[in-house]
Amino acid sequence: MKRAAAIAIGALVLAVAIPAAAAEATRDTYREEAEPVCKVNTEANERIFAGVRAEVKQGKLKAASRRFEKAAKALRGTVGQLKPLPRPSADVERLAHWFTEVEKEVSLFKATAAKLRAGNKLAAEKMVVRLTSQAERANAVVVPFQFHYCRLEPSRFT
Repeated sequence: MKRAAAIAIGALVLAVAIPAAAAEATRDTYREEAEPVCKVNTEANERIFAGVRAEVKQGKLKAASRRFEKAAKALRGTVGQLKPLPRPSADVERLAHWFTEVEKEVSLFKATAAKLRAGNKLAAEKMVVRLTSQAERANAVVVPFQFHYCRLEPSRFT
């Protein structure tokens, strides 16, 4: 009787443990869940930044600043959607570092908007250079994930 109970308990534990192990997030599963979220942000940025170069060249800096503010808000929202996704246990720290780097980009978008709103075109251009550099740093953190849409490329939009 005790042996049958022990076997039943063992089988129950094994039945629970196998799906839990199978549910463990991998880089591939993380990428599959993250990329659609990032795709929405990328498409939003394409719309947000359409014509921003022309606005800056024409001196419409306040209009351009609103675009950078919208991009900051969109990226912040994307990070908010990505953070709750199940992360591979081996990459928890890597992804936390990536989120930190991406949040720095949000700050740079906001700073660029502030420079444009103040009418300081040269300072805004410098911020865009910093933004591009920051994106490269963030992308370097998650190279192993082989992201497509989650790779941040501000130079494509600005």
